[in-house]
Amino acid sequence: MCGIHGVISTVAIPSISSELRSALSNRGPDYFGQATRELPFSNGDSVIHLNFTSTVLALRGDHVARQPLESPTTGSILCWNGEAWRIDGQPISSENDGELILARLDATDASSATPRESQILNILRSIDGPFAFLFYDAQSRRLYFGRDRLGRRSLLINQAEDGDSISFSSISDVPAAGWKEVEADGFYSLNLESRIATPQGLKLDTRITKHEWLSPEGDHMVSSIGNFNMALPSQEHKLDFDSVTVEVLHYWLCESLKLRVLNIPEPPSTLTDVDVRVAILFSGGLDCTVLARLAHDLVPVSQGIDLINVAFENPRQVAINKTVRKAQPYLPITDVYEACPDRVTGRKAFAELRSTCPSRHWRFIAVNVPYEEAISHKSRVVSLMYPHNTEMDLSIAFALYFAARGIGHSYTHSCEWEPAPPSVTSPARVLLSGLGADELFGGYSRHEAAFKNGGYARLVEELKLDIGRIGQRNLGRDDRIMAHWGKEVRFPYLDEELVRFAISSPVWEKCDFQNQFHPAVIDPAKRILRLLADRLGLPTIAREKKRAIQFGSRTAKMESRTGRVRGTTTIT
Repeated sequence: MCGIHGVISTVAIPSISSELRSALSNRGPDYFGQATRELPFSNGDSVIHLNFTSTVLALRGDHVARQPLESPTTGSILCWNGEAWRIDGQPISSENDGELILARLDATDASSATPRESQILNILRSIDGPFAFLFYDAQSRRLYFGRDRLGRRSLLINQAEDGDSISFSSISDVPAAGWKEVEADGFYSLNLESRIATPQGLKLDTRITKHEWLSPEGDHMVSSIGNFNMALPSQEHKLDFDSVTVEVLHYWLCESLKLRVLNIPEPPSTLTDVDVRVAILFSGGLDCTVLARLAHDLVPVSQGIDLINVAFENPRQVAINKTVRKAQPYLPITDVYEACPDRVTGRKAFAELRSTCPSRHWRFIAVNVPYEEAISHKSRVVSLMYPHNTEMDLSIAFALYFAARGIGHSYTHSCEWEPAPPSVTSPARVLLSGLGADELFGGYSRHEAAFKNGGYARLVEELKLDIGRIGQRNLGRDDRIMAHWGKEVRFPYLDEELVRFAISSPVWEKCDFQNQFHPAVIDPAKRILRLLADRLGLPTIAREKKRAIQFGSRTAKMESRTGRVRGTTTIT
């Protein structure tokens, strides 16, 4: 994870603000660097100023790659915030991916019949993994920028109203107005050799050229990854333990996790007795618990794995509990955090993991967030998630913000609540998230509703729509929130190869709404993943119901006394 920032301007560029420098350094605490260029116009009457800033969270290779990365031969500059897990289909594990990408971009063949721009775009298109980047190509005097196909890393853009400059950043500067997210639907470029005539004189040409990820092949291409399988069953199918796709899913999930949990450098200055490099955002639900179980098979047994579970004091829920206690005084008094749905499922899943994988050092970190503490961080959270600005954004951002911070009560031997557990901070700089499983395998209630209303034909359209809009949704927001703590969130379910497997599989091999009843009492939603969980020794979790993070952690509508505020309401 890194922080990147760039400004292109026809006037002198001031130093970045102290607030922005701090925000970028939070994302990348291991190194801070800057690079500048001045490009004179052909008639020599003016110049374009280029200023690039990068901060580095070093998680790849055997050294800290100092950014911005600069070519010693051409003067090109790369600001790279991401993880290239594969290039041209080949896994990248031992090298620093940013350095490797710059070397490839810089080594394009000038004698080739393929235009330089096409060579650059083909290199970028060959990358699998989450990323956002700025690449100044000194040979063509063009700036290329963009995000990966699924929008897993943040990149914002701000064009000055006077036309003198255009800025890019992982996170908005202060004041925040004017920043917009760069769409994840292609790459973009700026020609830095042209200017536009205006009544005020010649201005920077900020007309942006869009370059498609790839040419659509038919009407069913989703997220520029592959074609969605629109087939409908010609006869009744049942998804069960012996279905081949369950084993194929197991294979691709393991391949995805190998790239994301192995070869992680030991965190610096850890004060814990146990070597912990990976933590899981852990609600105790199906998706994250399967990741934990499979990570156990891959991570060296000498390393521990942290399970971070977050719960909030929601005044509205506290008031409801008091009312219920008055009416039914015989009910036991329940800790406000332990009563949160995600805390209940988290402890159950923790117990099941300890039973199934007793050789692993599991640590359940119970993050308890009092209402007053949450509100004291509100302004920072609002600033980090900008330009997202709704009540639902805030509810989700609160949960991710405090989970990524990783400060809570430690449980290693007991799965039950204790009165005075030790307080710890997870040293892990890599966080795993289960996001994406619901979209891929039909886990949302709207998927079941689609099947009830229109059968498999309606369900297929709904799943295709969900996967196709992943890159347009909230992953940039989540990146800005969690990277604030110098952590990198990784999404194993959104690995490109795993996504290709999921979208190419027929719908009846992923969920099984046609057969609501299963002999092993396994729900039809995400049945393929539930069957895998059961096979992995997680029978309780295989039968756990889906629940949204803001409701499971009770961050939803914390400031609303009535709870009637809509999630789409703009925050104040």
